[in-house]
Amino acid sequence: MKAMQLERITSLVENPAPLALVELPPPTPGEGEILIRVSACGVCHTELDIIEGRTPPPHLPVVPGHQVIGRVVAHGPGADRYQTGERVGVAWIYSACGQCEFCQAGLENLCRDFLATGRDVNGGYADYVRVSEAFTYHIPEVFNDAEAAPLMCAGAIGYRSLKLTNLRDGQNLGLSGFGASGHIVLKLVRHVFPAVQVYVFSRSDPERRFARELGAAWAGDFDQAPPEKLHSIIETTPVWKPVIEGLRHLAPGGRMVINAIRKEHLDQEYLLLLDYPTHLWQEKEIKSVANIVRQDVQEFLELAARASIRPEVQEYPLEDANQALLEMKQRKIRGAKVLRL
Repeated sequence: MKAMQLERITSLVENPAPLALVELPPPTPGEGEILIRVSACGVCHTELDIIEGRTPPPHLPVVPGHQVIGRVVAHGPGADRYQTGERVGVAWIYSACGQCEFCQAGLENLCRDFLATGRDVNGGYADYVRVSEAFTYHIPEVFNDAEAAPLMCAGAIGYRSLKLTNLRDGQNLGLSGFGASGHIVLKLVRHVFPAVQVYVFSRSDPERRFARELGAAWAGDFDQAPPEKLHSIIETTPVWKPVIEGLRHLAPGGRMVINAIRKEHLDQEYLLLLDYPTHLWQEKEIKSVANIVRQDVQEFLELAARASIRPEVQEYPLEDANQALLEMKQRKIRGAKVLRL
């Protein structure tokens, strides 16, 4: 099978083609597992964190990709949830132990044995992927393959982030950064909270224009002040400046939810600018998002289908995965990037 494989940790600035096109034998499904023929796989900023070593894989080489859509083509022993040919999805959560206090409480994302698709095991930048059928999802028919792929992570993690804001209808929400997840959250908010005003922060003028097209009440750069204080902010950037700047704009009692698996260290001097009375006084909160649980993915897919929340996508052939990643690094983004196989 064809696959785009990461063979060493590297910087996309120094090495704009970090993935190698290779031929690998198709994996064989084991107990309770299925083999999926991949038709589409979303490209996520977390792939940059994996490639550049901010959340390094435990072993190399590894095939990235954790927003996987495909058809079941083979079953391992005991796997009977799906028929051959059924369309399914795979998300960032590849597996969890199922026994610890976090798993028992529905917080699989905090499990010590959490494994991530495309980091801890081979993912969807390939013709085939093997996965436990217990960690896969039926894909609603209303979405084509390319539309469905970003829903598995950008959509699901955006949905979890929105839940963690404790937002109420009629309040103001800030979106800091406006990539794949941000644009899906904006569509989601307009359906779930029709009276919420959304304010978008982005350093990219095309992204700001895109946000306004989708219904944002305001869009500006990170160092600009929105016209209203914000009850919640979902922060999705890879750097620290937007966190510090965003805290200035929170209303008393407001909450910032940081949806980033890692932060780059290049601008960590901004942390030295954290000023208690300016940024945290009056019971402001900072909450991080750690991975997702299966329930997030399932709930979001059902909600997205009912609301017809369709991400805008840019499609690339598998062989152009490096181009898609480099454009993401350079912030050349409109909606979500998806590899088609």
